[in-house]
Amino acid sequence: MATRRSPLARAQTAQVAAALTAAGHEVDLLELVTTGDRWSAADSAATPDRGMFVKELEQALLDGRADLAVHSAKDLPTELPPGLAVVATPARADARDVLVGASALDDLAAGARVGTGSPRRQAQLRSVRSDLEVVAVRGNVGTRLDLVDRGDVDALVLAAAGLARLGVTRGDVTHLPEDVCTPAAGQGILALEGRSDDAAVRAALHVIDHAPTRLCLDVEREVLTRLGGGCFAPVGAFCRPDGEHVVLTVFRASDADAGDAVRVSLTAHRDRAASLVDDAVAALAVAP
Repeated sequence: MATRRSPLARAQTAQVAAALTAAGHEVDLLELVTTGDRWSAADSAATPDRGMFVKELEQALLDGRADLAVHSAKDLPTELPPGLAVVATPARADARDVLVGASALDDLAAGARVGTGSPRRQAQLRSVRSDLEVVAVRGNVGTRLDLVDRGDVDALVLAAAGLARLGVTRGDVTHLPEDVCTPAAGQGILALEGRSDDAAVRAALHVIDHAPTRLCLDVEREVLTRLGGGCFAPVGAFCRPDGEHVVLTVFRASDADAGDAVRVSLTAHRDRAASLVDDAVAALAVAP
């Protein structure tokens, strides 16, 4: 099982490995450093590449060094290399973003420095609080938390799932609702990628595959495909089950300044989940 070496990636992979081990499977780990890891650690203004956090793991699958790779689904490009597929998705964790360092966005003073490296989060922060100073930050979760603890920033926006998987508990964490900060497509989901023709791996993963999560991931990734977004685009897409229905919320802006930010939320029966993407894209096209 291939994984990145970051603390969060290791925690996510350990979660999957534990579930497979409990089901009677033997798991060995292959830790790799990705292009994204090197970019995140470097003091560089270089433009990030789509797929930079997964390419080395995918190569390990293609050349047979690994049978499975564990990704944060939001890092996975919508188009996968030939011969690879998302072969399982465990049940989704909390998909929301959280504000760290303040009890609410409204409690931050004008001019407060809020750190996030995500254009999606930057755009949504600016759309609700244009008086904040949004500061681009990067690095692993621990590095970012150090920024708020040292006072380099007044607050951070991070993924709730990342904090939970790392076992981070703090008293200054506030969850942001989806109509304030719509999550990234796939946020909170682990995408297990493998070779398309590896029936044995697919069979082994059946015990941890979660159909409702896969349905929502497919919807969210199709939104990205239709809007031309990736993990570095100011686009959010969040699909959640609601009984027999699914609710899809989509946020889009042309850039992180959010001058033309639009958000729509639509509901359909789960049997119409695929067509819900058409409805959302059409609604975005006519939104003021």
